[in-house]
Amino acid sequence: MPNERAETIRQSFRRQAKACADLGSPFTARLCMLAAEHLTDETPVGATVLGWSGNPDGTHDALALRLAGTLHALVRAGQDAALAAVYPPHAADDDTLWPAIEAALRHNVDFILERLKSAPQTNEVRRSSALLPGFLTIAQLTNKPLRLSEIGASAGLNLHWDRYAYTLGGVQWGGPSPVMLEPEWEGPSPPIAQIEIIDRAGCDLNPLDPKSDADRLRLFSYIWADQTDRLQRTAAALAIAADTAIKVERADAVDWLRTRLSQPHPGMTHVIYHTIAWQYLPADLKAEGEILIAEAGARATADAPLARLQLEADGKPDGAAVTLTLWPTGETRELGRADFHGRWVKWMGWEA
Repeated sequence: MPNERAETIRQSFRRQAKACADLGSPFTARLCMLAAEHLTDETPVGATVLGWSGNPDGTHDALALRLAGTLHALVRAGQDAALAAVYPPHAADDDTLWPAIEAALRHNVDFILERLKSAPQTNEVRRSSALLPGFLTIAQLTNKPLRLSEIGASAGLNLHWDRYAYTLGGVQWGGPSPVMLEPEWEGPSPPIAQIEIIDRAGCDLNPLDPKSDADRLRLFSYIWADQTDRLQRTAAALAIAADTAIKVERADAVDWLRTRLSQPHPGMTHVIYHTIAWQYLPADLKAEGEILIAEAGARATADAPLARLQLEADGKPDGAAVTLTLWPTGETRELGRADFHGRWVKWMGWEA
């Protein structure tokens, strides 16, 4: 009789394989599919994965990405030479790759089991390609300097979006910068507006320090091993973040927001923003956060506007929605859609 729980886990790995392929990582797609087909419960790691008690899907525990990130960490830390030999940039067929993975699962049990306890943590810099046109829209509509509050900021790389250079359709913005963002652009050009940032802060349950070797390893390990451009771009963004005094605060999102929203800030627009982060909050905290933000919006005035800029999944197949809510009116509009990793942006704008 088949193990129903194990089959549920295998199906989650197959779904993740498709997502990785769609997002341009054939290697990670292969790894997830091989695990789905060949992982057994004969090792402690296999038994832990196939007996996982939580929700294994990518929008919950992201179990497949936990395993993929753990294996990549072994390679990047130089802890498993045999595994590194079959990882990018090296090429290996499935009959070579899977035995090397199986051996790594047997030889690095303590390391892998400990890492599997933690959710994947990324800080995808290209998501700023979808944020910048939103910030330009906010600046144009309110004509005020900005106070920034990012939820789920990780290492703070998307807190430094104004230190990157962009080409968004026919518009160039920022620079010169070692981080150049040039998404495939569809739609009208973003608005042209002056942006002044008065204050910026971010929170995360597990903030990463751009200066810490261990934290940098953690961040790199969850970037897919065959996506060299993402690894290089993240390294450049980490160097920028490490050169500033900004530290992401270790805090629960709702508690942190309550403090950030406790006082009005006349003469500036307070922007709450988050990218592929809100979905990971427990349902009760999301509900509490929505109420908290709405109450702050009700207190907003024309002299102290509040904005919420989101890049989040909405269940539609075409990437994630770029959504802006602006108070005191409370009006919400979908500004466009973007790839989960910021490879493309389909822009509509506030007036669409």
